[in-house]
Amino acid sequence: MNNSLGLAHMLSNADLVIWLTAIVLLVMSVISWTLIIAKGRIIRKLRRLAAADAAAFWRCQSLQEGLQTLQSQEPMPLMSAMAQVAIDLSQSGREASLDGQSTLEDRVTRRLRSALHAATSGLESGLVTLASIGATAPFVGLFGTVWSIYQALISISGNGQIMIEQVAGPVGEALIMTAFGLFVAIPAVLAYNALTRSNRIILAELDAFANDLRAHLLRRGA
Repeated sequence: MNNSLGLAHMLSNADLVIWLTAIVLLVMSVISWTLIIAKGRIIRKLRRLAAADAAAFWRCQSLQEGLQTLQSQEPMPLMSAMAQVAIDLSQSGREASLDGQSTLEDRVTRRLRSALHAATSGLESGLVTLASIGATAPFVGLFGTVWSIYQALISISGNGQIMIEQVAGPVGEALIMTAFGLFVAIPAVLAYNALTRSNRIILAELDAFANDLRAHLLRRGA
């Protein structure tokens, strides 16, 4: 009898709760790996090209040329968004709004800070989902295990005398759900940590680029 135990046997005898738990874990795994692959490709390119993109920008003869260079190289608009802000500031005149009444330094700082915040949001998109999956998947799997054990014990208790082999098989089978939860959670947690570390490196490059761009605009304004 024990030779037939396993994932297929458990699912073939599972009730609606176990099936829903398995489906939830499967969906979480698909979402997790989709984010890992998509974000991983972009972040790897950004991390490799960030310093080179900044250097290429400063070798250009004008802000417009630098913007075109960044747009042709960046996998997502980060430095190019800041360059666009710099062009808009250099071409805009004084306005009657509160922003227009501010000093050049304040306007430059405000616009570049907004662009940097937008870049940060773009880099961090999806990371909360990964963190949530990594934190909750083990508990979803544990719930499936507890429910399976509960159902198995109810089934066994109706057979009168209970032998250890009658309990060990269903309990071991139920632990598959916990293993499934860990299988979903571990890649999500590792990817979250790796992507967060890469984001910090990219954001440091973006912060340096924003500071250099701010200094350039203030020198031109002076």
